[in-house]
Amino acid sequence: MQASKSAAAVRAALRQVAPKASAARAFSRVAVAAPQVAARAAAAPAVFQRGIKTLDFAGTVEEVYERADWPLPKLQEYFKNDTLALIGYGSQGHGQGLNARDNGMNVIVGVREGGESWKQAQEDGWVPGKTLFPIEEAINKGTIIMNLLSDAAQSQTWNEIKPLITKGKTLYFSHGFSVVYAQDTGVTVPEDVDVILCAPKGSGRTVRTLFKEGRGINSSVAVWQDVTGKAKEKVQALAVAVGSGYSYETTFEKEVYSDLYGERGVLMGGIQGMFLAQYQVLRENGHSPSEAFNETVEEATQSLFPLIGQYGMDYMFDACSTTARRGALDWAPRFEEANLPVFRALYKSVRDGTETRRSLEFNGRKTYREDLNKELEEIRAQEIWRAGKTVRALRPDAKN
Repeated sequence: MQASKSAAAVRAALRQVAPKASAARAFSRVAVAAPQVAARAAAAPAVFQRGIKTLDFAGTVEEVYERADWPLPKLQEYFKNDTLALIGYGSQGHGQGLNARDNGMNVIVGVREGGESWKQAQEDGWVPGKTLFPIEEAINKGTIIMNLLSDAAQSQTWNEIKPLITKGKTLYFSHGFSVVYAQDTGVTVPEDVDVILCAPKGSGRTVRTLFKEGRGINSSVAVWQDVTGKAKEKVQALAVAVGSGYSYETTFEKEVYSDLYGERGVLMGGIQGMFLAQYQVLRENGHSPSEAFNETVEEATQSLFPLIGQYGMDYMFDACSTTARRGALDWAPRFEEANLPVFRALYKSVRDGTETRRSLEFNGRKTYREDLNKELEEIRAQEIWRAGKTVRALRPDAKN
């Protein structure tokens, strides 16, 4: 009877959570980059060898765990008596679950029966009654409970889920949010289970894509509570099981602080604000939408940012014209000075829980989806992104 009430409560809570010239110029700069740049890249030693345990990150030595440390037979043997119960089938549930299944793990999915996630899981080959179950049943069957519900849903369902996390199970998160901000979320973990974290550094879709490409995403791993004495080893192995190419150690606190800070900063919020500001000034001074978009977004994303990702900022600077280099070197310190106060205020807002409370309030609304769509529509309607849609259609690889 109590189990039935718990399942009903979980289901009820989940229902409420519910152009060309610029690009050519940029690439031509790369093509005529100084010979010493190409020579330097070609001569660079292969630093990342399989099995390395400690690496020097700009003078700080850190431990790194690699996929080669857990060959598939070893991984499968390690988890042969475990059942990974994924609770929630959103972005991370999809990516991590399919990867773990492909790696030969015993994986089941727990979601609200008949809901949208249930249907999506079925489309991905999870079978009701065999690998797909209502949440309570999945938790009871699982030994490693992977709570991949949204942050708001974790908070809203915790009172019903917590009693099911019994001694001997392992509680797994992919974000430190709920545990670190327990005062706001109400997620106080049981004292007699291992509590671990594996946080892939990307969306669940990317987790899946990189795994299928044979590369694997990088992840951070952490231990909140080690009852068995094996939590650290367990999370290192789970990181590989869900598709990580390598992982590095952090803490629950540092993971959530850096994650919330980065998303609001240069990864999403900051870059949108900076793109928009540059575009607006160009338009104010008579530049056409296509020219403003190309000089703001297209050249950045299609030519220069990939160089930073592959070789570093110095390489990108060196690959551009002498005029571009000089201006960038002169203006970078001014942008740093102007932005530092904003970033310091942002980090403080993350650390003191302001961002957490804002997220819980907004994402827990009954009108969450409608309110979010309204804000996204405002961005979609901005001239910069309407112009961008036309520019993207001009790319040689655009699909008509």
